[in-house]
Amino acid sequence: MAIWLTLCGAIVVIAYLLGSFPTGYIAVKQLKGIDIRQVGSGSTGATNVLRTLGKGPGAFVLVLDALKGVLAIALVYWLFNFNPIQNYIPPTVDAQVWQPWLITIAGLAAILGHSKSIFLGFTGGKSVAISLGILLAMSWQIGLATAGVFAIFVAISRIVSLSSIAGAIAVSIFMVILHQPLPYILFGIAGGLYVILRHRPNIERLLAGTEPKIGQNVATPEQTT
Repeated sequence: MAIWLTLCGAIVVIAYLLGSFPTGYIAVKQLKGIDIRQVGSGSTGATNVLRTLGKGPGAFVLVLDALKGVLAIALVYWLFNFNPIQNYIPPTVDAQVWQPWLITIAGLAAILGHSKSIFLGFTGGKSVAISLGILLAMSWQIGLATAGVFAIFVAISRIVSLSSIAGAIAVSIFMVILHQPLPYILFGIAGGLYVILRHRPNIERLLAGTEPKIGQNVATPEQTT
């Protein structure tokens, strides 16, 4: 059992480190030589990259951040299906019970890593793109449904933060409607609340009517000096 618990713990740690990989920070640093945390919203996520550098870099960071989430969950599936590891699974462990819980814990670890990156002094993004990747790997139906809600709100409002909050709220509803396991429902609630909390400054700007819409770029240090 000790070896098995160690393997599970290692997966959670790796999921956090995957989430911590600072995709947006590295991309902007390489392209413009600036610290993305010093411009716009200060987030390292795809939306701030979009506003700062444009659609191409923003889409690039979005895809890579989502892939981080997919990979974090894929590691859990690998753990339960890789033949050499099967010998270390204790007879008392029911894979159908353990796997959803470990997926949930690894997913939350990846979300935390993205927003509190160990590589960036525990700063980071708002965990929207990586959450989408996790959802797609967890349940592609819920992932697509959540992405659909996001897309509808973006089309209507042109405000990414509002659309992200709407998606975060919708996740838990979809989890219940599609009869997902209890750990997944808890993930939807905890992950959704966390994403909303990460958007507190955006919510303040939304209430004040000052939240920027898509197409309203922010100035980089090069443009303000």
